[in-house]
Amino acid sequence: MFASPSIRCWVDCNSKNHLSLPPRIWPSMLSYHSRAAFMSLNLCPGLSSLSSLEHSSGELKLRSKSMVPSRKFHQPCALVVKCDHPQNADLPRYYSKKEKKPFPVPVVELRRAARERFKKSRGQPKKPIPPPKNGLIVKSLLPLAYDVMNARVTLINNIKKLLKVVKVHACGYCNEIHVGPVAHPFKSCRGYRASVRKGLHQWTYATVDDVVLPVDTYHLYDRLGKRIRHDERFSIPRIPAVVELCIQAGVDVPEFPTKRRRKPIIWIGKSEFVDADESELPDPVPEVPLKPLLTEIPDSEIVAPCDEEETIRLAEETFEAWEQMRRGAKKLMRMYPVRVCGYCPEVHVGPSGHKAQNCGAHKHQQRNGQHGWQAAVLDDLIPPRYVWHLPDVNGPPLRRELRSFYGQAPAVVEICVQAGAAVPDQYKPTMRLDIGIPSSIREAEMVV
Repeated sequence: MFASPSIRCWVDCNSKNHLSLPPRIWPSMLSYHSRAAFMSLNLCPGLSSLSSLEHSSGELKLRSKSMVPSRKFHQPCALVVKCDHPQNADLPRYYSKKEKKPFPVPVVELRRAARERFKKSRGQPKKPIPPPKNGLIVKSLLPLAYDVMNARVTLINNIKKLLKVVKVHACGYCNEIHVGPVAHPFKSCRGYRASVRKGLHQWTYATVDDVVLPVDTYHLYDRLGKRIRHDERFSIPRIPAVVELCIQAGVDVPEFPTKRRRKPIIWIGKSEFVDADESELPDPVPEVPLKPLLTEIPDSEIVAPCDEEETIRLAEETFEAWEQMRRGAKKLMRMYPVRVCGYCPEVHVGPSGHKAQNCGAHKHQQRNGQHGWQAAVLDDLIPPRYVWHLPDVNGPPLRRELRSFYGQAPAVVEICVQAGAAVPDQYKPTMRLDIGIPSSIREAEMVV
């Protein structure tokens, strides 16, 4: 185990077992190894196993300096071992309700990029507007939208089954949850009358909505139409944001109809357009869905896995559905814009946010309840809901004094790991698997 994510080891090719040469021994008395022979040498016996650097973002540099007697120059050669995932990563930052969310791309960078596009387009003929800005859907992303839709349903159904075998606790006053047989003792509650309870949580049983946060948004019949007014906020249905993103990407859901154009729109102004004439086109034929859509299983029909092997298989399938949903939604967000309020968690799927004045965040009176729309990131659309990672399910519970030694992971990932799935590589840095946990408070106080 290495104490720092950045590891550098400098070794001399002519040295043997890292011993300094006596003053009477000259470099001419030593043999010089070629680069191929140098690569096969065991330069650092203590670092002979590079498996410990498998999940480290630090780099291991083995540098050699060979001295030729006649020329008197150095010939360095280096071996660098790198990894995409860091060895340890900081826990997600907690943003206060009084803070505004940072922009994914700074405003200065956006303005600089707009100026560059304007300079390049000066004197050039106008190019046709590509989909989906012209009202059409991106045909290449249609199969991906169906996969994201089915992955979301598979994730919810599997989480309901895993909650029968993996115990999940939820606080009755705040939005914190814990995965494990015994709830954690940390005083981190920020809910109602938390000061009276001295920050202790009031634990209850969790549901699937506590694990997979429901992020709802307004359903748009025409994603390029007029913005939703404040007086229309109760007449327009609200559906899950991931479902609305898939519908705008081309998935047909009979319960939520949407307008499908077969010709690009015609712009008559900077922000005004008209639909193209589609009267000469043949009548649209109802198309067969590209893939059959799955349905959610009612809570009364949920059956727990019967044995350990089925539980492990279900956990691995759940994690694959989680990754497929997040990976596919991220690709869809590159083409279909998603907005989020910078002050509250309100999400809107569409080119511009709605006009409903229902923001109740900090100092909303100064904005008359209007949202501060900005570009959304993946965690705004699918919140990961980080929980404390339990190093050993069958071991002792978490201790309040050793809080700084524990890691965190998304709730879905922690449930799958405790159900028997392998720990994913991309979540190992925040789980802090390579940190030794002291066995007593006295030992923890000795840690530098």
